Amino acid sequence: MDFVRSLGQRVSMIRKLESWYVDQCDGDWEHGLGITIESLDNPGWMLRINIEATSLDQSGFDWVKIERSDLDWVFYRSTGRLFEAACGPQNLEEAIRLFLDFAGHD
Repeated sequence: MDFVRSLGQRVSMIRKLESWYVDQCDGDWEHGLGITIESLDNPGWMLRINIEATSLDQSGFDWVKIERSDLDWVFYRSTGRLFEAACGPQNLEEAIRLFLDFAGHD
């Protein structure tokens, strides 16, 4: 049962990110800007979300670092044009949630 609940929460984060993405698509933004998710070799994930020409444009803050263990960590920031989150191999959902919290998109 915990697996089903956990899977539902993960799907919910993806759906919320999809919703935020759709809200930004205006015929231009999605062609040159957007979202990328890449794997890291340490291991982990890199999430980059271009916030230029969105309501978050120019909303910047310095790196926030959450380090729980070698595999359980999240570092994130906003340059005012780009939201970036690097995280451990099982923290991608957390990184997405941190972006959605920043964006005020529940």
